[in-house]
Amino acid sequence: MSVLWLDRWLGLLAAACFVLAVVGFGAALGGYSQAMHPVALLGAHGVPHALAFNVVGLVLPGALAVVVAERLRRQLPVGAGWAPRVGSQMLLLAGLAFAAMGLLPLDPEDLHGGASQLHASAWMVWVLGFVVGALMLGIPRLGAGHGRAMAGLAVACGALAGLAAFALQGVLPAPLAQRLAFACWAAWLALALPLSRARAR
Repeated sequence: MSVLWLDRWLGLLAAACFVLAVVGFGAALGGYSQAMHPVALLGAHGVPHALAFNVVGLVLPGALAVVVAERLRRQLPVGAGWAPRVGSQMLLLAGLAFAAMGLLPLDPEDLHGGASQLHASAWMVWVLGFVVGALMLGIPRLGAGHGRAMAGLAVACGALAGLAAFALQGVLPAPLAQRLAFACWAAWLALALPLSRARAR
């Protein structure tokens, strides 16, 4: 498998796995509404096909996101400052936390119990890791002659994800605000490495 193939398709594959899993498993679950129910319900204890959703929709995309973050870290120039380097590490942590959401499924019968709290903690680590990582990776490179597109993508997706996760839940229904944050992450995943390759060329 060539490096060029990885950079072109890896993030898109991760984003597609997540989006298709949410849409497909959501359609297969009777009574499930994308506008009314959280994504985590698809992988919750006792829900039909929860294990399959957790593997395909959370663990696999999270693992691929770790590789994307590591590829971005390796592509940083020698003179890159500490902020992009720390940002790439935060993005790697976000990928691990995303996978952890699939390994620590929600318990819909006990939302304040240990299992649900662990899932919520993994979600919080994911969103903080992504928002902080994307901003730290992107902001220092906004003024660069090369890499503006990738930097702009990182800043826009990180800022909008943070807004959705922490500010819009009082304006939008919580499941929709959560999906907006997920959509920002998926968009960043799909485009970050191809834009980075364009910068490198």
